[in-house]
Amino acid sequence: MTVAPTDATARAATAARPRDPDIIATIGATPLVALDRLFPPALFQVYGKCERFNPGGSIKDRAARSMIEHALSTGALMPGISTVVESSSGNLGIALAQLCNFYRLDLICVADPRTTAQNTAIMRAYGATVEIVDRDPETGEYLPSRIRRVRELLNTVPDAYWPNQYGNEYNALAHQHTMREIHEALSQAPDYLFLAAGTTGTLRGCAEYIAAEGLSTQVVAVDAVGSVIFGPPESWERGHRRTIPGHGAAVVPALLRPGLADRVMKVTDLDCVRGCRALLAKESILAGGSSGAVVSALMDASSWITPGATCVAILPDGGDRYLDTIYSDSWVESRFG
Repeated sequence: MTVAPTDATARAATAARPRDPDIIATIGATPLVALDRLFPPALFQVYGKCERFNPGGSIKDRAARSMIEHALSTGALMPGISTVVESSSGNLGIALAQLCNFYRLDLICVADPRTTAQNTAIMRAYGATVEIVDRDPETGEYLPSRIRRVRELLNTVPDAYWPNQYGNEYNALAHQHTMREIHEALSQAPDYLFLAAGTTGTLRGCAEYIAAEGLSTQVVAVDAVGSVIFGPPESWERGHRRTIPGHGAAVVPALLRPGLADRVMKVTDLDCVRGCRALLAKESILAGGSSGAVVSALMDASSWITPGATCVAILPDGGDRYLDTIYSDSWVESRFG
């Protein structure tokens, strides 16, 4: 006679089976590709870490997964009950929307007018609520207004939780693995790592991995003209309005620590356009604004990079969300002539 398994036996058998891959399991392990056409290897070798191949389309998938899964593991988030509230102008909002939809969490994303209609539509397709705020009257920037609105929602929405990408250690911890992937993909550690700085999660995670492993890699942080991340803007930067999201900040992120970057380079919006279009023309890679910032910085750094060096450029996202801006001739002409 066959005896039906008890509930406990069935649960134990289910737990013993290996978990089948799901969409969240595909986050990470992104390709590292040679950029030999744009940067001739006779001078120095450049590889691009293509983060657009994450399922949500950007490097922010890594941080979103790290922050949300940690909150779930500690009980700070409860599926079917909790609401995630976060400030984002694009990629993190999309990454969180995908994670929250997967884990049965509500999401309110506080964005601003720079958030494209496409990004807003993607977040809403995942079931997120998107709120748009105006500039802060005192600073003229959007970030202070977004954070203020997040705090208001935390006080009014039941079971609300703020991951706080600007200060969450699990944002940075996710990128220790990003740097590990780069290190393991190469025969030796790169001489230079170029990355865009925004929340500084990528910067901190990669720099901490480099320090822990005793690597000689020099970290070059690419910031936006007018950003305050690494100190007050110079006089020539003041008045510059950033329209391309993904790097730079109006507030110094809580994640930042002194000495994470060996060098800081600042780029304009036009530099981002130049980098994106050069990458597309030479390498057939359609990349986003912060990727263009990193490529532009690398182009400008060719005068001081050690001949024969190996460089890695982290390319945070793809360019399909920038077709109406960076890749639109009319948009570029209207802003830059």
